[in-house]
Amino acid sequence: MRRILKAGTAILFSGLLIAGSLPFNAHAKGKDVDYGKYSQVATGKDGMVATAHPLASEIGAEVLRTGGNAVDAAVAIQFALNVVEPMMSGIGGGGFMMYYDAKTKETTIINSRERAPQGATPDMFLDENGKAIPFADRVRSGKSVGVPGTLKGLETALEKWGTRPMQQLIGPAIKLADQGFPIESVLADAIADNEEKLSATAAKDVFLPNGQPLKEGDLLVQKDLAKAFKLIRAKGADALFNGQIGEAMANEVQQFGGSMTVADLDKYNVTIDKPIWGDYQGYQIASMPPPSSGGVFLLQMLKILDDYKLSKYDVRSWEKYHLLAETMHLAYADRAAFAGDPEFVNVPLKGLLHPEYIKERQALISLNSMNKSPKAGDPWKYEMASANYKITSQPDDKKEGQTTHFTVADRWGNVVSYTTTIEQVFGSGIMVPGYGIMLNNELTDFDAVPGGANEVQPNKRPLSSMTPTIVFSDDKPILTVGSPGGTTIITSVLQTILHAIEYDMELKEAVEEPRIYTNSTTSYRIESGVSADVISKLNSMGHRFGSPTTIGNVQSIFIDHENGTFKGVADSSRNGAAIGINFKGNR
Repeated sequence: MRRILKAGTAILFSGLLIAGSLPFNAHAKGKDVDYGKYSQVATGKDGMVATAHPLASEIGAEVLRTGGNAVDAAVAIQFALNVVEPMMSGIGGGGFMMYYDAKTKETTIINSRERAPQGATPDMFLDENGKAIPFADRVRSGKSVGVPGTLKGLETALEKWGTRPMQQLIGPAIKLADQGFPIESVLADAIADNEEKLSATAAKDVFLPNGQPLKEGDLLVQKDLAKAFKLIRAKGADALFNGQIGEAMANEVQQFGGSMTVADLDKYNVTIDKPIWGDYQGYQIASMPPPSSGGVFLLQMLKILDDYKLSKYDVRSWEKYHLLAETMHLAYADRAAFAGDPEFVNVPLKGLLHPEYIKERQALISLNSMNKSPKAGDPWKYEMASANYKITSQPDDKKEGQTTHFTVADRWGNVVSYTTTIEQVFGSGIMVPGYGIMLNNELTDFDAVPGGANEVQPNKRPLSSMTPTIVFSDDKPILTVGSPGGTTIITSVLQTILHAIEYDMELKEAVEEPRIYTNSTTSYRIESGVSADVISKLNSMGHRFGSPTTIGNVQSIFIDHENGTFKGVADSSRNGAAIGINFKGNR
């Protein structure tokens, strides 16, 4: 891929903006949907969409086909994903949208991360004895629900860069929710796996009709969600942040022991941020700054690994996985110590990426042995500021969340890389009665034990791992990458970039190549495809890789400026789809 990535001239885009209503041609009703017709790999001359669900991809592609831009398509996709992936994201959650504007050449982030309500306290996840409440119990409490930001983020993005009104872009999602669609295997499995959680809230009437979980092929109709979307179509984001949806949301959160009020919703604000930038082998990488830990630790790991020239080892060699594991241990030790919301705490971004600090971390890695006690370093000596918190020890009982990532590129050269979430599968499990909105459990991303950089405070944003990323060559975007998967997100993005650039792999191969994840010497994951001999060698060194599992779900677009084409890839770990846009005559 490297030869293609470094290719030169820009794509020239042209086309007419088509006015009028937005059609939806997927026939998303009953048995009319043929999921088998969609592909996880696509090419296009005039744009590209890649999401984790075919119907969302189809809706985004239709926006592009009818003259909308990448932001228009992203907004329509997020509303659609709220309907077809209700367990992963939606307007009851938050996220990070990275946008490259081809006209201004600027890369900007709409940060719609959830915030803690005014009633949140640093010790709210401790029991009467001062011990951390078990993670599973924290999740299902109203205390876990952060003030959601996704809808405000969509509205802000449209105001800045969109060409279509929200009233139009929400239409296909209303149709899907109102008429229903046949659920596919990922949603069916999620419903079955979360039956107990869903049965305790209004969600039971939607996903467990007659007390039984919906199965693959069943029609999922969400009339209450359609009602909520129709109110948003009529009144905009105010329907939630200063209207009847918000009143119902706050009341339900309080019923489950939370403190959220309508005043918290009215106070919510997004931020418009700049990416954190880094270099890797001649490429410029734009990624997510705090309160996400994604960007800084992605860049830190790339800098640590850069001198090792991983490609001199086979892509499935023990040497490669060992060096990855050792680097991950050091980065995640730093993450636990120093990452938080920069509106509240000092984050040593300069120190964590300083060349001398990188050398210090590299010195702790040996190809011949495992570092049995990786610890956070001292990046503060490379900073002017100092820590305004202490390093705390947290319980090790957290279950990784799941989100969704999607990406869009349009004919004018605009690009969106967007990760969006309600945290755990089906979030807190709490649904807003009468409005069908699943609520996040994002506040469990705060530390349960207070005192550290990521302790709970009112209006604070919990630490995230979301890592929507755009890779540039010669100041032009060439690759988008992102993934769901809680703290595994950072490593999924890392390895996709390594496979594409260091190992010079074709994009689908780079996405599908087996990934690993380890954030400590006691927590390991590995995907299938790695030989038993390699795993045995790694474990003989002290690692603890076990049975294969699935890590992440990468959606990615490669932009070939030399040939004027887009290539989109959806990870096979879900039933996603990439759809390319090709106008006749490539107008």
